[in-house]
Amino acid sequence: MNKPMTGITRRKLRSSEWFNDPHNPAMTALYLERYLNYGLTRHELQSGKPIIGIAQTGSDLSPCNRHHLELAKRVREGITAAGGLAMEFPVHPIQETGKRPTAALDRNLAYLGLVEVLFGYPLDGVVLTTGCDKTTPACLMAAATVNLPAIVLSGGPMLNGWHEGERTGSGTVVWKSRERLAAGEIDYEEFMSIVASSAPSVGHCNTMGTASTMNSLAEALGMSLPGCAAIPAPYRERGQIAYETGSRIVEMVWEDLKPSDILTREAFENCIVVNSAIGGSTNAPIHINALARHIGVELDIDDWQSVGHKVPLLVNMQPAGFYLGEEYHRAGGVPSVVRELMTHKKIHEGAMTVNGKTMGENCAAAPKPDNDVIWSYDKPMVKDAGFLVLRGNLFDSAIMKTSVISKEFFERYLNNPKDPNAFEGRAIVFEGPEDYHHRIDDADLNIDEHCILFVRGTGPIGYPGGAEVVNMQPPAALIKRGIHSLACIGDGRQSGTSGSPSILNATPEAAANGGLAILKTGDMVRIDLNKGEANIMISDEELKRRRAELMAAGGFKYPANQTPWQELYRSTVGQQATGACLELATRYHDIAGTIGTARHNH
Repeated sequence: MNKPMTGITRRKLRSSEWFNDPHNPAMTALYLERYLNYGLTRHELQSGKPIIGIAQTGSDLSPCNRHHLELAKRVREGITAAGGLAMEFPVHPIQETGKRPTAALDRNLAYLGLVEVLFGYPLDGVVLTTGCDKTTPACLMAAATVNLPAIVLSGGPMLNGWHEGERTGSGTVVWKSRERLAAGEIDYEEFMSIVASSAPSVGHCNTMGTASTMNSLAEALGMSLPGCAAIPAPYRERGQIAYETGSRIVEMVWEDLKPSDILTREAFENCIVVNSAIGGSTNAPIHINALARHIGVELDIDDWQSVGHKVPLLVNMQPAGFYLGEEYHRAGGVPSVVRELMTHKKIHEGAMTVNGKTMGENCAAAPKPDNDVIWSYDKPMVKDAGFLVLRGNLFDSAIMKTSVISKEFFERYLNNPKDPNAFEGRAIVFEGPEDYHHRIDDADLNIDEHCILFVRGTGPIGYPGGAEVVNMQPPAALIKRGIHSLACIGDGRQSGTSGSPSILNATPEAAANGGLAILKTGDMVRIDLNKGEANIMISDEELKRRRAELMAAGGFKYPANQTPWQELYRSTVGQQATGACLELATRYHDIAGTIGTARHNH
């Protein structure tokens, strides 16, 4: 799988600036002596072996990544066998289902911490252990900023969940079961039992949620070994590829193969195309656009439609399809998807990857579509499966995932022959998820099957962090009538495990005084997918009057900061269309290459 080490010149390593600098014996001694106190030897540290960091994202607080505590042992063995020296260190924990108010708040915190480790410590390369949603972009963003040789080791999805003979997909089963609870079909205990069945083993979500999406996209970008993303966490192949990843990063250090050599514009276009084909998460544009900014590649929200919308859905995996992670792996995972896309010239085959081979070389012999789990390009599950970008007086941009538009949603909102792919509805506005949960069943709102549900104050600044709350279910009264989805729009995000065709990631958010801030319950709103427009149906004069009132009142109100990090985050974070980055951080590129090593500490 890995390119053999042949003809590689052994260059001076970055770690030697710490451990073997004869021109500065005092500092060399200071750095050296403390790293001996747990059993390392002078020979190991001064022999010229590459020192490889293992960025450990597993912990008891991060159950989706916890098995990396064991996988790191195989990574370490691979590093040692290839002639490297491993140093494992913790990454700030991120767990999508555990962190309040939202794990998105900590993506940038983990990024900042990892940048400081990669730049400030004696490391020549790094293995990035990833899994749960935000760990993958946080690690990739940091590696891109510092630009040391880096490789991604995904943790892999959980085994399939089962309940009464049916697959239960993590996350997806939550959204389905809460509808059944609201309809009175199941009680609290049944709800808990069904959802618990979807997490049968170590690993991240076994659906094509944001975790499987982002790890698949890390592979599509060329930052993982071929096949890495889809291997279920408990499979033996997961431990095997951990060893191979450890071995390969040592070779990458000698080759000086860095993220900037891999993360090119072509790689990002491959990533967008693969995202459409796998039915990837609406969180992907946020994370991938952020990564592009940190590596210095031009990429914007419109690229997700222009490059990806006309790509068909090939992977039959929940929430857009039927199967789960085990079938995705057995059908061939990312390499099989890429191979099928290659046959229709949708992939830049010459894009470089971490194993030293091109994407085309890696995927040419992958399994062909089985037309069950992975469908053919000519006979796909959905013809145009990418994202649509919408604009208007509601926001400068928002996205809609077209691969999950259900028949029910299409028939109610998009099937008017006199106005195809467009609809108008009465707005019902909620001030965050708490307000939604409190009032969704309020009969005085008179919510019917043609209303549009809005939630605001849920973006990077407003929440803070950007909350996964836009996939709002209808009132219980409508669910009992068989109406399972209403149009939902918001400045927050939604879980990649949700099958809701929401319009989300609205930029600018209400907390940045975007158009959602002046929307009122009862306003008529028009959405036109053909034109890519989303507008409150009010006059320009009324629009100006409302905006003037908003600004005179001091702008949109949102909750006060609760921690120092929230205050710092809010004061520096950008909007979701541009990656929700810490804006000041996007000025820093190739730190290791442009600065080298930092000033001495004594």
